Amino acid sequence: MQDRNTEPAGSLLRGQRVAVTQQIPQRRYVWTTRVEGTVIGYEQQQTGAWFAHARGGKLWLDRLTLQKDDGEQVACILDQYSHVEILQGVPVTQAADATTEAAADTPEN
Repeated sequence: MQDRNTEPAGSLLRGQRVAVTQQIPQRRYVWTTRVEGTVIGYEQQQTGAWFAHARGGKLWLDRLTLQKDDGEQVACILDQYSHVEILQGVPVTQAADATTEAAADTPEN
């Protein structure tokens, strides 16, 4: 069950402010890290690792790139232990630009 502010990574938009909490399970404890920032991009990227029955015979990772308040860019590899929380929506001007870009990319019939 997801929190009301938790969204699947595919619904993240450039310019949204998010917090990513990631956990790495250990034998006796869980290592937790949290990073907050503004979404720069989200994509699936192919790795050099081989994985049976995967698309193209490669392992695909969900990569979320954030920009922290100090300007540092962080690439988060999302997995089943990752939790993405939307802290703030896209600013109105960026949302309008995204809508315009999406309309321009739509092929005409």
